Amino acid sequence: MSLAPLAGIKVVVHASGVAAAYAARQLATLGAACVLAEGGEGSPLRREAPFLPGTQISAAFASLCAGMSAETHDLASPDGRAKFGALLARSDIFIDDTPVADRAALGLDEQTIASQHADLIHVSVLPYGAFGAKAGWKGEEINVLHASGEGYLLPNGLTTELFPGRPPVKIYGHFTEMQGGTAAALGALSALWARPELGGQFVDISCQDAGLAVGAFAIQRLGDGQVEDRYERSFRFGGVIECADGFVELLTLEQRQWTGLVELLGNPEWAQDPDLADSAGRSRRGAEINRHIRAWFLERRVDEVVAAGQKLSVPLARYYTPDEVLADAHEAHRGLFQTVAVPDAGELPVIVSPYHFDGAPLVLAGGPPA
Repeated sequence: MSLAPLAGIKVVVHASGVAAAYAARQLATLGAACVLAEGGEGSPLRREAPFLPGTQISAAFASLCAGMSAETHDLASPDGRAKFGALLARSDIFIDDTPVADRAALGLDEQTIASQHADLIHVSVLPYGAFGAKAGWKGEEINVLHASGEGYLLPNGLTTELFPGRPPVKIYGHFTEMQGGTAAALGALSALWARPELGGQFVDISCQDAGLAVGAFAIQRLGDGQVEDRYERSFRFGGVIECADGFVELLTLEQRQWTGLVELLGNPEWAQDPDLADSAGRSRRGAEINRHIRAWFLERRVDEVVAAGQKLSVPLARYYTPDEVLADAHEAHRGLFQTVAVPDAGELPVIVSPYHFDGAPLVLAGGPPA
């Protein structure tokens, strides 16, 4: 008997983009049986660059659809819609990112789904949601990232210091869409939890809203009358620090962490200034503190600094290359990656989940569908 938390739950995902696929991927990783419903040419995700070396296999598809099965459905034909309806009738959750304007013609609109499948959890995942003035807008990751405010605040910290004239940038990958996918998975689980009392529900997810939630501090400061920008959006000291052979991330928010940092630095005379005894004083003199920190770190190797700092409860860690992440003992202990079969590409490590369940790593049911 499976101990996976969603064992026995059936999910159908009709996804052309990352957000809907990532929502389903999280449910599949939790043990749900997830079917990727594709058109005759396959999901557009299969054509999403970059591709695994020497193949035409999308790396994004291989990761996002690991653990799923796949079926082809022609929703433009009555027979195809009937076949798809039969699949939904056997399912608990349906996740869809079809544009609002196209849903009725395919039988995927809220009213049609609700009338035919009263107990189904119907999750819509779109760049700007299914309702409101922007419901019909298209949006790629770069649009949604900036519409959520996060792009306006990047780059910041050391990058802004080194390249002050650099324009706003996009975080690598599909940051905002994956935030939307996470919100969709949580919305689906919330509706599933309430289904015994409420029956099926329609869950409307906006990736812009999900991205906006990430910038909660910026919204809070806006409420205080401050418009945060990328030059101001940084902790007063710490951040990305260069060492003799690489970089670390350093962040001291608590008094004990500052005390540990001072000890790590050898209790230098400048750190004994009474004005630095509290966080307010340190914030005022953040640039000065960083000059001292950077000079000390630049003469030392990353492993030396990290090992000594962590013993003193200083929150700092190495910046790893991708190969170093895969080889790291900590990642192995956490079960972050699992080797699965990727059709036409072989056995490859794929990230499993950003969380554990009941203190143990989750397990992928397999690789992506052929």
